[in-house]
Amino acid sequence: MSQGSSHPATGLHRVVVIVDANSNPFELGCATEVFGLRRPELGRDLYDFRLCSPEPRTLMRDGFFTLTGVAGLEAADAADTLIVPNRPDVDVPRRPAVLDAVRRAHARGARLVGFCSGAFTLAEAGVLDGRRATAHWQWAESFRDRFPSVHLEPDVLFVDDGDILTAAGSAAALDLGLHVVRRDHGAEVANAVSRRLVFAAHRDGGQRQFIERPVPDVPDASLAPLLAWVQERLGSPLTVADLAARAAVSPATLHRRFRAQLGTTPLAWLTGERVALACRLIERGESRFEVVARRCGLGTAAHLRALMNRETGLSPSAYRRRFGPAAG
Repeated sequence: MSQGSSHPATGLHRVVVIVDANSNPFELGCATEVFGLRRPELGRDLYDFRLCSPEPRTLMRDGFFTLTGVAGLEAADAADTLIVPNRPDVDVPRRPAVLDAVRRAHARGARLVGFCSGAFTLAEAGVLDGRRATAHWQWAESFRDRFPSVHLEPDVLFVDDGDILTAAGSAAALDLGLHVVRRDHGAEVANAVSRRLVFAAHRDGGQRQFIERPVPDVPDASLAPLLAWVQERLGSPLTVADLAARAAVSPATLHRRFRAQLGTTPLAWLTGERVALACRLIERGESRFEVVARRCGLGTAAHLRALMNRETGLSPSAYRRRFGPAAG
């Protein structure tokens, strides 16, 4: 069953999470929140969600609780998207039955997702050889030593390598989950899910910003007021100099604050916000790409096309076909 297919019983894309001994409850909760909850605010459900485990009783991390009453491991064979187990003891090999289920899913074209140490599960199964992935910065060196054929990207929150996606750490599971929703259902739906989670639909930057470092003597002023001001004026011809003037700092100081707080540059953040607005306008039915470009501050339809291709992997026309009002 391919990534884009739906389960015949429900008509929905089926997401299955494998839970194994000592799995982390937080990432399980993230998967349930993003993929498992009903969505009355959207008027429809997004996924058919299942948990499964190799054993009838699964002791979760540090014995916090025991999971029972979920499907057996055979449920993984019906997954369109399979979320693999993660756990803190990365040096303990995963059980062969779990690795075999991952390999079978990959062989039939299912999408594979690893949260945090789930990258170790995917690598042990051999499906990451020659592929891009990320893992928690704390385990990056260990991962590289054990799996040198995997192209590890340690400075990002998540990696989308097509049919295999990995998230760097626990909270990054939410970032990746919302990215999957955005990829499957568009920016408008992903934003609705993020609002219900009270979580940013897209966090710029990478996990480098979370690596332990000395606390500065004087913390940077919050960027939140500036970001809110800009988001209300995306259609205006704003420049980095305009943002710096609004914040009453020099462009160099503004650049440092963006790097420190968001892990990106002012221009990259501004461009990302403008592309996100363009996506929402297209989803809401605006078919005149010159109008979309103008309302988003991107100038021309050609510039809109170039930036949407870079940021989403889709041209405006392809995005409209996939997520516009007539899609689905």
